[in-house]
Amino acid sequence: MDAGGLYEPVSPHWFYCKIIDSKEAWIPFNSEDSQQLEEAYGSGKDCNGRVVPTDGGRYDVHLGERMRYAVYWDELASEVRRCTWFYKGDKDNKYVPYSESFSQVLEETYMLAVTLDEWKKKLESPNREIIILHNPKLMVHYQPVAGSDEWGSTPTEQGRPRTVKRGVENISVDIHCVNDFRSVSLNLLQTHFKKAQENQQIGRVEFLPVNWHSPLHSTGVDVDLQRITLPSINRLRHFTNDTILDVFFYNSPTYCQTIVDTVASEMNRIYTLFLQRNPDFKGGVSIAGHSLGSLILFDILTNQKDSLGDIDSKKDFPNIFMAQGDTRTLEEDLKKLQLSEFFSIFEKEKVDKEALALCTDKDLQEMGIPLGPRKKILNYFRTRKNSMGINRPTPPSASGANMSNIPKEAEFCSRTGDTGNDDYLDVGIGQVSIKYPRLIYKPEIFFAFGSPIGMFLTVRGLKRIDPNYKFPTCKGFFNIYHPFDPVAYRIEPMVVPDVEFEPMLIPHHKGRKRMHLELREGLTRMSMDLKNNLLGSLRMAWKSFTRAPSPALQASETAEETEAEPESSSERPSDVNTEETSVAAKEEVPPINVGMLNGGQRIDYVLQEKPIESFNEYLFALQSHLCYWESEDTVLLVLKEIYQTQGIFLDQPLHQLAKLMYLGRSSVMNGGEEAHEHSEEQM
Repeated sequence: MDAGGLYEPVSPHWFYCKIIDSKEAWIPFNSEDSQQLEEAYGSGKDCNGRVVPTDGGRYDVHLGERMRYAVYWDELASEVRRCTWFYKGDKDNKYVPYSESFSQVLEETYMLAVTLDEWKKKLESPNREIIILHNPKLMVHYQPVAGSDEWGSTPTEQGRPRTVKRGVENISVDIHCVNDFRSVSLNLLQTHFKKAQENQQIGRVEFLPVNWHSPLHSTGVDVDLQRITLPSINRLRHFTNDTILDVFFYNSPTYCQTIVDTVASEMNRIYTLFLQRNPDFKGGVSIAGHSLGSLILFDILTNQKDSLGDIDSKKDFPNIFMAQGDTRTLEEDLKKLQLSEFFSIFEKEKVDKEALALCTDKDLQEMGIPLGPRKKILNYFRTRKNSMGINRPTPPSASGANMSNIPKEAEFCSRTGDTGNDDYLDVGIGQVSIKYPRLIYKPEIFFAFGSPIGMFLTVRGLKRIDPNYKFPTCKGFFNIYHPFDPVAYRIEPMVVPDVEFEPMLIPHHKGRKRMHLELREGLTRMSMDLKNNLLGSLRMAWKSFTRAPSPALQASETAEETEAEPESSSERPSDVNTEETSVAAKEEVPPINVGMLNGGQRIDYVLQEKPIESFNEYLFALQSHLCYWESEDTVLLVLKEIYQTQGIFLDQPLHQLAKLMYLGRSSVMNGGEEAHEHSEEQM
């Protein structure tokens, strides 16, 4: 009986199964979720119909079915298992749990062996595999011998055995995916927002994906593409069909509306479902888009109304694009312009308001419209477009004269290559004509990762973004990119095209520049100093060489040099230090006005490349386009800006961690330096 006291029941842990590369992988729930599942299991109530939310409410576990279902998106259901016994082969890197029924048999056998101190217990699994319990620390699992005869001979212990383990001790069960954006954010909360967490000032940030790719490719287009796809280089062609062609779909009238409708409806559905499951949620919502997804979000945000509760937005935006709520008819518009006599011409040509907005001066001339009315009509419809500052009212001049009728927007938005003032643009130029759905909430911030927005706007014909333009319903906009990302483009040069300046450098999450970047800048500075010193020495030597040696001229030279000395003394250091001064000026970047697209803050933010990436930027180009989801620097910037909306800061601002940087380097990070936190859970 004394030996019976050595037995202690095993502590179970809950796992779920995912199919990765056509293989089963058993992944542990985190400790909190596993404990909730165990409490529900051991409550004594009927498990059938019992649902336990896990993973922050993103998945529901139906306890009776032992199945795990995604809440916010479509995903194959995965098996759930209450695990106590595991095995692992030599070539396996993770333990695999036995079934619950066989684990119970193993536990009972183990209990008898410990209680009676009788080992060498041999069991046969349902798969005719042999498990032998030699002692508490040595338990092995033999697979069936291949080629057993048809008479069903008894399995024997042959081949290399697998290791058998009881319980989850020494098995990592806390973080199941180290590269996950969500997991990275949880780790950064512990290291950079610890005080706010301890004071319960903030909740975690929840990240919910919006799936639009699958609905697009479920329309049957993939089958059509497969019929015309060449058989060579299969993997590359599959990648092209699966990803790159989405860009062409988005510019297709057939599929663009489908994409936009799918994205907006999913965003609204997820938001509504989240509020239903979290009725006490009072936080804000920010959105992020990667690659083409960022362009889709940009177009959706650009075409939102400025008020969710009040459709009448004429107080702030008197000139609203027709697709955004303009209810006047063409006849009424012409009457307002005192041009009613031309309505019959447009009616005869079947020209409605939308068609008239697309007409050029030449089109109107061919319809027989005189020059004066043509100019009135073109000016009227162009100033009604609510895109990229087109709809912004022009402030009155200092003299008090009414200049509101003069289309000043031509200074900010013009088609590439235009020389006159006839052609103005909105963001929709070059984009197919569709109806943009309305979001049921106002995003706080829009983050664009590896975004081609700048390129698409340029290709559509937009040359400059009005500095006064901002999204109707979104206050913030951050364009985040890796320096080697082949898909990413900048935004700020479209706002300030006449000034060359660098993007904001995203600080390393440990608070300083990467060492190889500091070394590179140090070497650059050192070579500049050597160059300046050499130039100064050459100038002095040349001056000494060209000076006349005749004693008769020394007196007059001395007088001339004395008079010229103030000028030369002021010029000499200027000549020597011209490049050095320019370098310092370039480092100490003065505040730059990049408009209101991000509330007056900088828009373009560039990541620091890793040391290995700097060896060959072409080799890491494609990888850099996918780096954002596992980048601590990206996640920290997102968290910092989200929590900043609630006025809560990092435990220690990154600029204080970077005091050892070279002079002027901290100026690169002004405006994005101090991190803030959020007092509520974010979506």
